[in-house]
Amino acid sequence: MTQVKNVIKDNYNMMLLNDFLREKIKESGFHKVEISKTPIGTKITLHVTRPGIVIGRKGVGIKELTEKIATDFELKNPQISVEEIPCAELSPSVMCSRMAAHIERGTAFRRATMWTIKQIMDAGAMGVQITISGKLRGDRSAFEKHTHGILPRAGNYAKNIVSEDVIHTKTPMGLIGINIKIAIKEKLIPEFELKTQPQSKAETDVKDSNDKLITKSETEQIKTEKEEIVKTETEQIKIEEEKMKTLVTLEEEEEKLK
Repeated sequence: MTQVKNVIKDNYNMMLLNDFLREKIKESGFHKVEISKTPIGTKITLHVTRPGIVIGRKGVGIKELTEKIATDFELKNPQISVEEIPCAELSPSVMCSRMAAHIERGTAFRRATMWTIKQIMDAGAMGVQITISGKLRGDRSAFEKHTHGILPRAGNYAKNIVSEDVIHTKTPMGLIGINIKIAIKEKLIPEFELKTQPQSKAETDVKDSNDKLITKSETEQIKTEKEEIVKTETEQIKIEEEKMKTLVTLEEEEEKLK
């Protein structure tokens, strides 16, 4: 019975820590947290979009965060490391937070939903499903479910390639819940592999070096552009709001036909 209580307590503390970090470092694009206990303390790995915001200037930010976690959550000697996620648009946690921020700023929930689906599919997702429920239009609760692409719902495929997250946001109408499920192609295990004739070592070395140069230059260019334009999640949301105005929803198309 004691072991069961400890498991329940650990899960509850993990939930509280996850909610705390989502709010505390939301400007960095929080994705998830991983905790593992070691003989010398507790290892905490934060996966975010912008690690620099968490670390802060001269490490002040991560030092304050470590002290806060050690005090509030009673973790023994916490050691925090920060890792950058490769693509924010394929993270359900990041996209839930962005969609909730759009709705809080007054964007219609359907427009925010369509924009979020577009962003996720453009990033290379295999499929996405967004469920939004709560006081959407009036006093009565309702829900809407929007799906695009291929999204496994059961079995081993769904367990391996589908990730999801839930967030709640307050609006003038009431509380709204947002659930996002994303199926990622890279996690899909192919059923067979096509083997081709091996190339000579010289051709392979030349091709690999050229690919590395091109990939490195393109990656650096894209990363530099993103860093110059967007520094925080708030700035990202403001930029998306301007782009979102050009998005035509189904309701607007129906009004034009009338």
